[in-house]
Amino acid sequence: MTLLALALKAHTGIRLAEAGEALGALGGLALLLGGLTPFGRRAGMIFGGLALAFGFACLVVATRWGRFG
Repeated sequence: MTLLALALKAHTGIRLAEAGEALGALGGLALLLGGLTPFGRRAGMIFGGLALAFGFACLVVATRWGRFG
């Protein structure tokens, strides 16, 4: 974890947070569309869940080691 803390600069942390937010938005949209269409239900839920998980993991890393401020 020390190497990760040394590798992330403030600008990289901001970019990682933006990517996490975008993945979260895409995951929510996939869950919405997957729930509306009967044929896309399984794929929408799989993609939506993975996108939300990776998005929030990016946000956690960016918040913890992103050196904001």
